[in-house]
Order: sequence, then structure tokens, then C-alpha cells
Amino acid sequence: MTYLDASPEPSDNTVSEPDRLPPDPARWRALGVLALVQFMLVLDITVVNVALPRIQVDLGFSRSGLAWVVDGYVLTAGGLLLLGGRLADLVGRRRMFFAGVGLFALASALSGAAADPAMLVASRFAQGAGEALAAPAAFGLVALLFPDPKERTKAIGIFSGVAGLGGTLGPILSGLLVTGLSWRWVFFINVPVAVFAVTAVGRMVAESRAERAGLAGRPAPDWQGALLGTAGLGGVIFGLIRASTQAWGSVSVIAPLVGGGALLGGFVLRERTAGDPLVPKGFFSNRTRVTANLATLFFTSVFFTLFFLLTLYLQQVRGYSALRTGIAYLPIGVAIGAGIGLGTSLLARVGTRGLLCSGFVLVGAGMLALGGVTVHGSYLRSLLPGLVVIGVGSGLCFVGFGNASVHGVTGEDASLASGVQNALQQVGGAVGLAVLATIALRHSSASIHRGVAPALAATAGYRVTYRISAVIVLVGAAAVAAFLERRPAAAVEAARVVG
Repeated sequence: MTYLDASPEPSDNTVSEPDRLPPDPARWRALGVLALVQFMLVLDITVVNVALPRIQVDLGFSRSGLAWVVDGYVLTAGGLLLLGGRLADLVGRRRMFFAGVGLFALASALSGAAADPAMLVASRFAQGAGEALAAPAAFGLVALLFPDPKERTKAIGIFSGVAGLGGTLGPILSGLLVTGLSWRWVFFINVPVAVFAVTAVGRMVAESRAERAGLAGRPAPDWQGALLGTAGLGGVIFGLIRASTQAWGSVSVIAPLVGGGALLGGFVLRERTAGDPLVPKGFFSNRTRVTANLATLFFTSVFFTLFFLLTLYLQQVRGYSALRTGIAYLPIGVAIGAGIGLGTSLLARVGTRGLLCSGFVLVGAGMLALGGVTVHGSYLRSLLPGLVVIGVGSGLCFVGFGNASVHGVTGEDASLASGVQNALQQVGGAVGLAVLATIALRHSSASIHRGVAPALAATAGYRVTYRISAVIVLVGAAAVAAFLERRPAAAVEAARVVG
């Protein structure tokens, strides 16, 4: 069995662990392309938000139907990421990267050309499936391109940070495209990026896959486990999505949550008995990785909710245009970039635990600062300081999560580890919108019923949610401090090749 810190050797054009691969001279250029694709995939989660009002008018969406432009993507991506990660490890990471990016590009073209609501929603589901195939494969390729532990620390930090930056810059790009061209270009712009990425990766990156195989030497994913896991994750995410618009006690919320939980329980039982399980035995025994995975739920629930509510505040309370809203996000994007650079340089000295704790505390402090926002407060005084602090803290977290998510992972399971981490990001985002955003909106509605002016009521709801969010991330910091292993640069310590 080969660990990520022990790298494979080339065999023809396919790398099959546990062979060892010398450093690829094109690895940094390949990292740039793979990071660009991950940026595009994450960008597509948030880039649509600013364009939704135009989409609703042009295609005649109902209010409930419009939500599926976002939810359809999240549902399929979150539900299929675990399967996508395992397929990349077994079938071939480059092969699944091509399949995922190709599907994503085709679905993007169909989304941009959508003539009615049904066509757009269906293509968004397909986009999510494309992400579920491409994202884990891309991460697995990055992990194997950099056999040197120090280089891998830097590479994974850059890759994970650029991905996080994509979620932040979505509103900026969306504002520019919607204002200057059309909402359709929010989707069309993905096509040339995808074509470039497939061409470049095909030239610079060799195939790699796990040596685990089934009959006739062919990879044999556990399809029964894959079905249970995908359906379970999909059910839980769907229930959380419904909870953002329906009462928690309603059948439409409880049924998918209970059903999804039961299917995930069946998935766990299946994995214990399967000959070649989708998730290998002992995969979740690593405390560093599991703690970081769970801490992701704390972070992403707050991170996604922040941008959702901030967009509502800027456009509906402050009256910002789509373009001005996008520009207002620019400082946090710059701050995230600074946090990524700082985190990459500090990881070897302070370790994953120190980096994540620092990032969580900064995000919590920034959320507390936003908790004082007012209807007529100045952007420079009321919003900018908190956004910058949140941005730096988020950059630190992205580097920490990226490295911790592959701690102790074998070369055979690199993409699966990414699939698990990405799936939890989607679940965390869904939890945030279902719980935190709902708290803000329902607090606002209750205030309006009491006769409070809409702008004042909405802002009061946002303040309450930002303060709750601060508590959540500070609890996350405490959990990281208590349970994450106290080992400097734990995510990238050199491992031995065994057996």
C-alpha cells in the first residue's frame, strides 16, 4: 500500500500505485490548470445568485422553481461526490477528469442556451454531476503530481485556496457579465475554460489509478454501496434544501432527512461487509482527517450563508446594482488570497491545528463585526473591516482543510478523500442555508408582522444570524483545538511505502 507522501513511478502513460513517480517538470503548470478548473467548478455555485432576478424574468420562473437553479446543482454535486471520488481512484483520475469537465462544459452550454425553466434546471443538475466527477479527480491528480511533502503542502494549499476564492468571486464575475453582456454568459464562459483545461491536462498529466481491481484486472467499485451512499447524501441534502422554505416539522422536510439518514446507515453496514468497499476499511480512523472533515461543516455552513445574506442586504436593503454588489465582494477576495499565501507559508511551522484554529477565530471575529451592521451604515466602516478579517481567516482555513483532508490517505484513495471533503462542504452549505439563512428570514418576517419597516426588519435578521454564525465558528475552533492531533504540518509528513 502506498501513502500519498510516497509517489508512484511512471509505467508507460499510466501511473499505478505503488510505483514511484519522479517530480514532473510540468507539475506547476499542471497545478495552474487544475486549480483553474476547480475555481470554475466552485464559482458556479455562487455565480448564479446575482443573475437570478434576470433569469426569472427572461424565462418566466416561479419563485419556487427559481430556487432549483441553485439547488439542482448542489443536490447532484453533493450526492455524487463520494462515487465520483472512488471512480477516479479506480477507473483513472485523468479519465474521470476529462469525463467530468466534458459533461460540465456541455451542461454549461445548454444552461446558457436554455429556452425555458425545465431546460435550465435539467442542465444545472447535469452541471452538478460534472463537478462530482471532475473535482475529486483533479484533487487526486494534484496530490500525486507533487511527491515532495513540502511541495505538496504548497500545491494543495494553492489548489484549495483558489477553489475557495472561486466561491467568493462568483458575485463579482456575475455582476460584470450580467451588466455588460447577459446572464447567459454566466454559463457560456465555462465552455472555453473547459476546452483549454482538457487540452492542457491531456498534454501535461499522465494517467493514474489505484492498483485495487476486480475481475479480469478491471476496477470493481462497490455499486450497491455507491447507490446507498449517493441516495443517502442526496436525501439529506434535499431535506436541508426543503427546510430553507418549509417548516422543519413538515413531511417534505422530515421524509427525505429520515430516508437519507436510513440509506446512509445502510451504506455504513454495506461497507463493513463488502469485499471491495466504496470506502475502504479504516478510511475514517484517521483523527486528523476526520476532525478536519467535520470542522468543514462548521465553516461552510457559515461561509455560504454569509454571501447569501450579504447579497440580499446589499441589493434589497442598500439598493446596490448587480455590478456594484460584485465590486463590494472584491476586498474579501483579495483578503482570501492573502490568507492563502500566509497559510501556505505558516503550515510547516504551526501545523494544521494551529492554522485551522487561527482561521476559525478570525472568521468568528469578522462575523461578530458584521453583527453590528445597520440599514444606513457605511460600507467602509460597517462592512469592510469584518469582510477583510473573514477573508484572511477563510484563506487560512482553505489551506488547512486541503492538507488535512488527505492526511494519512493512501495513493489509492486520494480522490476519494477529496470526494468526502467536497461532499461535506456541500452538506455544510445546505445546512447553513436551511438553518442560518432561515433564522434570518423568519426573524425578519416576524418583525414585519409587528409593524417594523422591511429594511429595518431584514437588517435585524441579518445581525442575529451573523452573531449566531460567530458562535458556530468559535465552537468549531474549540473542536479543532480539542480533537485535532498536535503534530506540526501533520497533513504532509513523509510516510513510508509499506507492503
